Amino acid sequence: MLVRGPSDPPARSHAGGHCGDGVCAIVQAGIYPIPMLECDMRRREFLRVLSGAAVAWPQTVMGQGAKGRRLIGRLSFASRDAALRYTGRFLAGMRELGYAEGRDFDVAYGMANFDTDRLPRVAAQLVELAPDVILAGATLEATAARKATDRIPIVVGALADPIGVGFATSDARPTGNVTGITPYVESLPAKQLELARELLPGATRIGLVNDIADPKAYPQRREIEAAGKSLEVTIVLAEVRTADDIGPAYGALAAAGVEIVIVEQSNMLLFARDKLAEQAALKKLPAVYGYREHVEVGGLISYGANLDWCFHRTAYFVDRILKGAKPSDLPIEFPTNIQLVINLKTAKALGLTVPPSLLVRADEIIE
Repeated sequence: MLVRGPSDPPARSHAGGHCGDGVCAIVQAGIYPIPMLECDMRRREFLRVLSGAAVAWPQTVMGQGAKGRRLIGRLSFASRDAALRYTGRFLAGMRELGYAEGRDFDVAYGMANFDTDRLPRVAAQLVELAPDVILAGATLEATAARKATDRIPIVVGALADPIGVGFATSDARPTGNVTGITPYVESLPAKQLELARELLPGATRIGLVNDIADPKAYPQRREIEAAGKSLEVTIVLAEVRTADDIGPAYGALAAAGVEIVIVEQSNMLLFARDKLAEQAALKKLPAVYGYREHVEVGGLISYGANLDWCFHRTAYFVDRILKGAKPSDLPIEFPTNIQLVINLKTAKALGLTVPPSLLVRADEIIE
């Protein structure tokens, strides 16, 4: 679903259409009046039904910003509310660079509402608005956006494996119209496996929650399996596609006798973090994650990049593009800070003593 940002200009008439309080639509074949998703004195938009999904188009059709404002498309696998944390970090970065939403730019939101199969259609609908740049959440969204356009610049907050998916020939040389920040640092998954062994030194069976719907999952799985062989550890896979698969996956891991679990970095698993923490507690299985957000809601330990920083940094890329730079001019960046976060309350609930060697290295301890 595409929903317009908070700074839409007042309604005005369009050829073949009508606008009024609460509804503004073009009346023609296949396009019907639909009540507005959001309406106040500054929010006037028109909707159309396309491929079974409601689409909220900006009042300024096809990306021609009102009074010269630029249009930024925000594409996410999640819902607008769920992605608000990261959108907010981007908008804060834009403010620090001197931009004001509603004065210098507007935002059109393309949200798949946790439906991976729907994402390509949402991306295509967002591209139809002809934004000046698309801010994509991660590799999953970037892949959908890139299939929809090879012209509109795409900036990605969590661009994992850009070479493997064909977005770059090297990190210094993005190809085409995609660039951004990659939270996936080579050897990071192997380090997560090492942390699992440090937490449970005698562990020989380690579970891996593998999101087969996310393109950045495969390189993580590959690296963890390779590291497992060198450590003589059995990696037990539990494949998931949606949040509904998490309960059965943890059940299968518990039945297989795993002692600790590694959870991959993926869009779905990030936004399903509450369910992951719930299942880990229910099955009494400690888990290692790649994002601190998991630990904030009850996960045991995370080691990885700070996504808040990554999305704040996307403002730099968008600013450069709005000023004329091409994505190929902007090398893909790595976070400068990898964080270790530990939740001691969760450790206590699991009956687990965290080794002092981990505690002294932690960037943050949640008690």
